[in-house]
Amino acid sequence: MGLVFASIAPHGSIAIAEWCAPEKRSLAAKTRGAFEELGRRFDAAKPDVTVLITPHHVHLEGHMAVVTSGAMHGTLEGGAARVELKTSVDRELANAVKAAIGEAGVPVIGVSYGANDPAGSVMPMDWATQIPIHFMGRDRVPIVMAAPARDLPWKMHVDAGRAIASAATASGKRVALIASCDHGHAHDPKGPYGFSPASKQFDDRTVELIKRNALGELLGFAARSDRRPRDRGFSRAASVARRVPLVRSADLFRDALRRVHATGLTRRQASSSTMSSAAARSRTWRA
Repeated sequence: MGLVFASIAPHGSIAIAEWCAPEKRSLAAKTRGAFEELGRRFDAAKPDVTVLITPHHVHLEGHMAVVTSGAMHGTLEGGAARVELKTSVDRELANAVKAAIGEAGVPVIGVSYGANDPAGSVMPMDWATQIPIHFMGRDRVPIVMAAPARDLPWKMHVDAGRAIASAATASGKRVALIASCDHGHAHDPKGPYGFSPASKQFDDRTVELIKRNALGELLGFAARSDRRPRDRGFSRAASVARRVPLVRSADLFRDALRRVHATGLTRRQASSSTMSSAAARSRTWRA
């Protein structure tokens, strides 16, 4: 079957209502509403498994990573309530994705945690996996988690995207794809990343490209923006750490979409939801 759903989604814990104190729940109301819409579209697509690409799990030098544990478990703390999530891993598809990425010439390693038998191990779940899954699938739909490599060329991530889509098609399963990524982080002078007008410029441009379905242009835009001088609180290191995973995740998303079009599935375009300082876009396909 292959891909039946794909989305780009952020991963701020403030989007989860129960994590927020009551007086702060309105701060991310638009983001929460967009997430809930993604959840409805996800459910309508009826995926058997979700492939999620996260920039905030393991970082392996020179290699992408695919989780091969039997399950993942995450906890969000520091809010009004502790939010936990445990879900199973589709190890069959995880190993197929890992093999396909390797066969495409991209260095990749399978990772597990704790138990000597990967099938019996439970991998800790990062927030960039847990938050999108909280709205899309939760513990009802098994996942395959992949992590990009910040030191590999972008072209390798394009190749990995094609490999993931190919493995999804070969699996015969209905597969959802989630690219988990935030955009500019320097919107608030009092925030941890300070303020830079480049953040709004980056966000606005990204939203515009997504609305035009021109994700390929993200690569050139990001490369140029990373060469711009930084304003206060927006160091080059923070820019690379935050923006490069976005571009790589979006690149995987774009090439997976191209693969879907090549399979001859019919696309049903739905309306977009614009998030606060980010964009969530979903396209759903039905066979």
